[in-house]
Amino acid sequence: MSDTKAKSASPAERKERFTTLSGIPLERVYGPDSSVDSDTEASIGFPGEYPFIRGIYPTMYRGRLWTMRQYAGFGSAVESNQRYRYLLSKGQAGLSVAFDLPTQIGMDSDHSLALGEVGKVGVAIDSLEDMETLFDGIPLEKVSTSMTINATAAILLCLYVAVAKRQGASLQKLSGTVQNDVLKEYIARGTYIYPVRPAMRIVTDIFSWCRDNLPRWNTISISGYHIREAGSTAVQEVAFTLADGIAYVQAALDAGLGVDEFAPQLSFFFNAHNDLLEEIAKYRAARRLWAKIMAERFAAKDPRSLMLRFHAQTAGSSLTAQQPENNIVRVAIQGLAAVLGGCQSLHTNSLDEALALPTEDAALIALRTQQILANETGVTSTVDPVAGSYAIESLTNEIESLAATYLSKIDKMGGVLRAIEAGFIQGEIQKAAYEFQRAVEKKEQIVVGVNDFVAEEPRTIPTLRIDADIERSQVARLNALRAKRDSGRAKSALAELQRRAATSENLLPAILAAVEAYATVGEISDALRRVFGEYQESVVI
Repeated sequence: MSDTKAKSASPAERKERFTTLSGIPLERVYGPDSSVDSDTEASIGFPGEYPFIRGIYPTMYRGRLWTMRQYAGFGSAVESNQRYRYLLSKGQAGLSVAFDLPTQIGMDSDHSLALGEVGKVGVAIDSLEDMETLFDGIPLEKVSTSMTINATAAILLCLYVAVAKRQGASLQKLSGTVQNDVLKEYIARGTYIYPVRPAMRIVTDIFSWCRDNLPRWNTISISGYHIREAGSTAVQEVAFTLADGIAYVQAALDAGLGVDEFAPQLSFFFNAHNDLLEEIAKYRAARRLWAKIMAERFAAKDPRSLMLRFHAQTAGSSLTAQQPENNIVRVAIQGLAAVLGGCQSLHTNSLDEALALPTEDAALIALRTQQILANETGVTSTVDPVAGSYAIESLTNEIESLAATYLSKIDKMGGVLRAIEAGFIQGEIQKAAYEFQRAVEKKEQIVVGVNDFVAEEPRTIPTLRIDADIERSQVARLNALRAKRDSGRAKSALAELQRRAATSENLLPAILAAVEAYATVGEISDALRRVFGEYQESVVI
């Protein structure tokens, strides 16, 4: 029966137009003629083979499950260390460190602007002393650590390396990721310090230093997560993330690195949102598009340079303070999308995160969600079980095509730096966020418990509260450190860092020397501020 006859014979549909969460129109039914490519098998290939649409490894989860991470960090290093040990004891496979706002923007805990923010949205780290406490009793050779840090990424990486050295660990065996994606800070998040170009210089210095010293370390996690959290669509998330990736690759090439010297250490970070089919297609489209970019634009030869390896985190922006138990269901669906989409590591948010930082019980439920996905659903027993689905393949092609159109437009503008400076990317995200909010307010988009199916009585659940004494204790420890350290050694190390910043020499050796001399995060950041200045945001209207 033709689609026209089928429609005329069917009951009226619930609404005139069906779309994905991001607004991509959906057909009533998909069939063999729905795919852009007539030869589907040739266009999607096989797992572990170019263009990697079906996964970057031939065996995927049949060989090894994704790394199960829980993003954690709050208060002081002592409290966070206790949470890490708890999660590791419950079967977590890797650590994911959240830092407080002063640490993210290069301010010590006693800075006037840090007042009221110390330890609130992550752990407060001022010095090597704090970093040693954070990883006390955790052998860094045996655990993979992801650190969500950007403007001060080089400093926190050096602090981690300094702790590993004190543990007697081999730097050749250290594994993990430093987010180090400063471009998305200018686009979506705002925890930047320096102007864009010196900030990019720090990124490529990390690439170069890790190539020689930390061969198993992922030197950047190019992040679409925060772009999506700021309100972008799935297409924009793919396009703007890969545009940032192109800029990082080009910057590294301009700094004299060979593409296959650093590209295998690149990784990505994507959001896992509510629309199951769109999210699965998004990851598959991003993999194929990145493989093409690396092969065709940058002439990469090493197959590892073509692989888009990614961490996923469930969508914090989708969680609701109303009926918070509903968030358990949302997170499970989002986690399933990431797994069916072929993630390499995954963080599942806790049910209480619309209200506060997670409690231990909420974090454990989130971890158990991943363990159920891995061990009870059967989706890990075969590689890419959604391949060949008419709907999935059509959506994959559509997302790839729309993202490629954005990339072409950004290229014509002169690249992502020019697009950021012109406010183009920020403006596109703002428009998408506005359209979604309008849809919620008009009830065209239902958010259960918020604009429909609202509970009569509000639900209260236990939440984590950060003791105000933590800030006072942190400042006291910082003052004690300054009093007992070799101040001459610290001052000399900071002077050498400032000298290097005014040259083209790699900054990492000087930063490492400074942290080992117990110079603080704020002092190191200030040494660079004196040379680079600070970024002033342009207003997007």
